[in-house]
Amino acid sequence: MKNKISLLSRILLVIAAVALVYSVFVPIWQIDLDAPQYPEGLVLKIHADKLAGNVDIINGLNHYIGMKTLHTEDFIEFKVLKYIIFFFAALSLFTAILGNKKILNSLLSLFILFGIVAMVDFWKWEYDYGHNLDPHAAIIVPGMAYQPPLIGFKQLLNFGAYSIPDIGGWLFIGSGFLMLIAVIFEWRKSVKLKKSGTTLALAILMISIVVTSCGQSGPEKINLNKDNCDNCNMPISDIRFGCELVTEKGRVYKFDDLSCMIGYSAENKDKLNNALYYVCDYLTPHELVQTNQLTFIEGEAVNSPMGGNIASFLNADSATAYKTIWNATITSWQNMNQ
Repeated sequence: MKNKISLLSRILLVIAAVALVYSVFVPIWQIDLDAPQYPEGLVLKIHADKLAGNVDIINGLNHYIGMKTLHTEDFIEFKVLKYIIFFFAALSLFTAILGNKKILNSLLSLFILFGIVAMVDFWKWEYDYGHNLDPHAAIIVPGMAYQPPLIGFKQLLNFGAYSIPDIGGWLFIGSGFLMLIAVIFEWRKSVKLKKSGTTLALAILMISIVVTSCGQSGPEKINLNKDNCDNCNMPISDIRFGCELVTEKGRVYKFDDLSCMIGYSAENKDKLNNALYYVCDYLTPHELVQTNQLTFIEGEAVNSPMGGNIASFLNADSATAYKTIWNATITSWQNMNQ
């Protein structure tokens, strides 16, 4: 009985097997493209056995910059990937039935190895399509490559490209975590740890790390006189009034004045759901702070770059002092961003 796994681990493996089977029938990955001329965006959906989404439109755009057109039949991965996923689903179910700890460990090791190989293959595919360009293309930018990000955001000319797991990808990742939890649980039993909550704590910690790394990112450093305002296109020249918004997918927009960020936000409400807003503290201008932590002072004497005439302060006492100096008024982010 020493090598037998518990009923809990068997249940986790059965759930993992079901999730893997379901992942074959939904998109595994998606690449979103965002540009001014496509306000609703374009999306490339990658399934286990095909490409979907706005493939024809993306191929038309790729033609102009010399990238190869995308066709499902050109990828050998689409011929074998779903069968590999079915194999792991069957192996997970087989392990649950046999209940052997060594097979469980082998399952997790193979699954992790396959995940690494799959991501390397995906990166190589992106590299090939982004770098091997037609020298006779209509639009040629010297030294420019169009490789999408493996995960996260990347600016490609006037397109913002977001690469993130889709439903099937999250199911695949979740299956791996269920296998990992089963392995940790069985390991905990074998070494007879005294603290019964160790397995759960480890699992929560690992899941938190992954969710945090894949979630919304924070602000970026503003490069003075190099970064342009995403609203008025003027160089950001006074760091005391610099500000940024970060979309849910991690794209960063930079502004030279709070009025520019407010104006941009008002014009693009539909695509800025759950965005985070950051403004430089007037007294420590290289520190970007979320708007809900700041006190705002508004008045003509503030004299900000684009006439918004609003300064922000992390320290409320400092805000009160400058309010008196400038004969200004205190306002709030909610009032300004209605």
